[in-house]
Amino acid sequence: MLIEIDRLPDEGLQFSRDFDFLGVDLVEENAVFLEPAHADILVRKVGDEVWIKGRLTARMSFVCSRCLTPFEFPVDSKFDLVFLPEELETAKDELADEDMDTLYHYDRKIDLQAVVLEQLNLTFPPKPLCSEACEGLCAVCGELRREGKCSCEVGGPDPRLEKLKILVRDKR
Repeated sequence: MLIEIDRLPDEGLQFSRDFDFLGVDLVEENAVFLEPAHADILVRKVGDEVWIKGRLTARMSFVCSRCLTPFEFPVDSKFDLVFLPEELETAKDELADEDMDTLYHYDRKIDLQAVVLEQLNLTFPPKPLCSEACEGLCAVCGELRREGKCSCEVGGPDPRLEKLKILVRDKR
């Protein structure tokens, strides 16, 4: 969905829309949509700047990185972005730290679908977990540890690391 900046009304453009994305568009490769991503967005032009303010909701299914079971991940995120014209990007001599978060629009257009997809990907956890207390799979038999069926005994420390312990102790 392309927004043409020169055609924005003075009061802005407000809309509510579902967005259908493919799984390959997501940074989390095992993510599945349980329902489409929905965004309520307000786009306004203020001088040379374009302000995009919105709320993004979705229901996703991820695979836990510890126990490999699917779990539901609700998304409810707000975003507030400011886009500047591309001419201002080329006018800069050096890239300052505060400019790292600056967004630019090109050809007087903004692709809102790309903006919503980026905001959706930013809500994903770096390591999806079904719960913080997830114990994962047993390293010996592969059973889910939370089900309690595993009776494997995990041995003591790895004997190959004993020499490192001695080295660390001697440095103290």
